[in-house]
Amino acid sequence: MSDASLAIDLSNVTKRFGATVALDGASFRVKRGAVHALLGENGAGKSTTVKLLSGLMQPDAGTIRVMGRDLTMRGPQDAHRAGVQTAFQEMTLVRDLTVAQNLLLSYEPTGLFGRIRMREAQRMAAQWLEDLDLPDVRPGAYVRDLSLPVRQKIEIAKAILRGPQVLLLDEPTSSLSGADVAWLSRRIDALKAKGVTFVFISHRMQEVREFCDSLTVYRNGRDVGSFDTPDISDDEVIRLVIGRSMEAKYPPKVAPPALAQGQTRPPAMQARRIRVDGVVSDFDLTLVAGEVHGIAALQGMGQRELFEALFGATYIDDGEIRIDGKPVTLTSTADSLKAGVSTSFLPEDRKTEGLFLRLPGGENVSLPVIGRYARFGLIDRKREQAAIARSLAQMEVNPRALYKPCLSFSGGNQQKIAMAKWMLTQSRVWLMFDPTRGIDVGTKHQIFVLMRAFAAAGGAVLFYSTDVPELVNVCDRVSVMYRGRNVGELSGDALTEEAVMRNMLSS
Repeated sequence: MSDASLAIDLSNVTKRFGATVALDGASFRVKRGAVHALLGENGAGKSTTVKLLSGLMQPDAGTIRVMGRDLTMRGPQDAHRAGVQTAFQEMTLVRDLTVAQNLLLSYEPTGLFGRIRMREAQRMAAQWLEDLDLPDVRPGAYVRDLSLPVRQKIEIAKAILRGPQVLLLDEPTSSLSGADVAWLSRRIDALKAKGVTFVFISHRMQEVREFCDSLTVYRNGRDVGSFDTPDISDDEVIRLVIGRSMEAKYPPKVAPPALAQGQTRPPAMQARRIRVDGVVSDFDLTLVAGEVHGIAALQGMGQRELFEALFGATYIDDGEIRIDGKPVTLTSTADSLKAGVSTSFLPEDRKTEGLFLRLPGGENVSLPVIGRYARFGLIDRKREQAAIARSLAQMEVNPRALYKPCLSFSGGNQQKIAMAKWMLTQSRVWLMFDPTRGIDVGTKHQIFVLMRAFAAAGGAVLFYSTDVPELVNVCDRVSVMYRGRNVGELSGDALTEEAVMRNMLSS
């Protein structure tokens, strides 16, 4: 490729954070008007590269060229002037501002003495939302009141509205599903037709193949190969990403030991006629010990409210929950932990709901069961830290997570810390709400292996994912949820991607 044909040219870029080398001489090039995927495990250096291109960091060594110009970016405004905009996975939206205020932040129309013209700002935001096919989003709605997928689309819209020549999309589909991904596809096609160049970070190979012309794989801060997308198989990409071949993307489903004639496997948790806030309606569910049970649903069908209700985080208006056959009343998350068997909940947004990012990983892990290690009001730190270390080791998290703040770790490692927390509770039931969102193939595989091992040991898992192939390949049974109801259950040979999608769309 000639220099004139390149939109981005990173050459031998190095970035260190103390003793940690985030990028170690990484290089990649992107042709103008192309959609280029940047792939790798969490911690491989992808997010650091995005922050360098966004002007949030400066490299310790190497050169960055954008549209043929050598750039030294000392802040986001330098990136904006160079035509680079970013839609981050860990969103930059201000939760307590409206959609319009977020879209126009730093670009507000002003009048006399620099006062913001509020009516014009509302009008501009409404027009932009209509132009971007988001007419159902109100400009005056506060971001804190929006669902995660809608917030993700607003994050993307904000970057598009600033007229980029280069658009960096950091895990843009991690919280999107179905129609939302189709919405993004239309936006990419429209901008690509205008000559906009994309860097697309994703862990979903199906979307890489749908959107991207070419790709670069990072491993341990280095680029280990760049290819035109049709020229490399998924298996080869996985081998480059994790540094070894992966025999199977999903662990085998191992049937629990056979029961004697006439015996049935006991339910670990039962929900009967559950109603929640007008969203979940007469929902029935039985989680059986030894199984992974999936929930398949389009966005906004009540799946989140169901999980929160089963965890005690949301009040149940009507219905009954039984654990090990005994009725329980869950008015708080503490109730779920105190129930005959405790219930673990892994939320979709780990940064705001799953972890205290400024606390060390160790304190996060022991928080739900800290009382176990207390006597006469004093915590036995030696016993607590030994238990935490075992849980972190089981999740293959670096031992420094015991004392380092969670915010210093990659997204995948943060998810592992969140899982280590619930493993320490010694639960019989895991509630896992989209736990693989925005994490790499290696960490996904590890989570799936743990889920299957937990079930094989007699636990029960309720697993929701926006990725239908995950549900089909990991779960023993899948319940399809539509408008708050359980409209069908699939298992065995009937559990296929086509059958799940047909039930989701035609209920």
